[in-house]
Amino acid sequence: MRKLLLLLFMASPFMVSAQGFQVNLAGQKQIGMGHTGTGLVQDGAAVFFNPGAVAMLPQNYVQAGTSPLLFKSVFNGTGTTNEYRTANKIATPFEGYAVYGPKSAPWKVGLGVYTPFGGLTDWGSNWQGKYVLESLNLKSIYFQPTLSYKITNYLSIGAGFVYDRGIVDLKRAIPLADANGQDGQAKLSGSGHGYGWNAGIFLKPLEKLSIGVSYRSKVTTTISKGDAIFTIPSSLQAMFPQPNTFYASIPLPATTSVGLGYYPNKQWTIAADASFVNWSVYKSLDFDYANNTSVLADTHSPRDYKNAVSLRGGAEYKGINNLSKWAIRAGGGYTSAAAQAGYVTPEVPDAKRYYLTAGLGYKAASHLDIDFSFEYEHLFSRTQTNMESNLSGTFKSNVYIPGISLAYHW
Repeated sequence: MRKLLLLLFMASPFMVSAQGFQVNLAGQKQIGMGHTGTGLVQDGAAVFFNPGAVAMLPQNYVQAGTSPLLFKSVFNGTGTTNEYRTANKIATPFEGYAVYGPKSAPWKVGLGVYTPFGGLTDWGSNWQGKYVLESLNLKSIYFQPTLSYKITNYLSIGAGFVYDRGIVDLKRAIPLADANGQDGQAKLSGSGHGYGWNAGIFLKPLEKLSIGVSYRSKVTTTISKGDAIFTIPSSLQAMFPQPNTFYASIPLPATTSVGLGYYPNKQWTIAADASFVNWSVYKSLDFDYANNTSVLADTHSPRDYKNAVSLRGGAEYKGINNLSKWAIRAGGGYTSAAAQAGYVTPEVPDAKRYYLTAGLGYKAASHLDIDFSFEYEHLFSRTQTNMESNLSGTFKSNVYIPGISLAYHW
């Protein structure tokens, strides 16, 4: 039976994960190992990486962490030497997990609260693309209750329900100047929700090998009555009725991942993950205003994303200089771009990218772990002319992400 399951896993299509505004900062141990974890049993973050592996955890967990994210991007307009830079603002992705089950029971229940999608981009009000975007703050918070069951000592399954709380705050200039020459401004802000699910299978066919497969479904987050606030010259206010609201629906794509864990000895863990992200569901960004006029029409901005992939690898070594309280981790990966040529926007200047990660783990007490991680991510330079806005130029971007988490286990 065990060999048959192994053959079935090996015969599965090779899935490989991706970009756009996906974040995936869901566990410090996993970040340190290059964002691997689908095929591993490490800690409560298994609720996110593979619900099927939760039942294999030898202990119960309560843990929380954060990964402050600094996104730095530079835009150089075509035919000019002018450069515009994003403000140094820090986004705060976070994760929290609780896992419980009697030691003698084959089941465990879990709860995860994490932020798999989002973005914080602020170009300011005096740059070339201000009529496309001044700033965007997007947050998606998933709440995931999970049930996992160990069928045998080498096979377990799990699944969870997902409730998403989405929050958006977007600003852009309007080319209607007042008496002082100041542009008008549109601010769209609001919150909404969506629903989804996830599931996973974990298999340990050999003493030194483990395999995992997980699936996180598409979640369509709907904002039904967001606030649409327009600051424009008083003579034109009748064209922009206030108060006003908007309706918007944002699809957060499904992700399928396959992961492997290999354990040459008690000190080393080597892991690899591959993910496929169904970004093709993101066709357009639309805003439907409750009150329209001859000037204020609903907006339809094509995005036409394509499906994307990522490949990740990493390793962990425990027992440096025989000090078993420490673990050291390293990893990296590559992801393809979801935004196709002609559809790149300053809200998400998407591009192919590679990243390098490192991490440290410290056992502060018999039941308490502290984990640190750091990630450097480099996006390849991308020269584009957006077919809707005609904004033309080159984006160069880097991301810096330190992280820390605490885990209590018993």
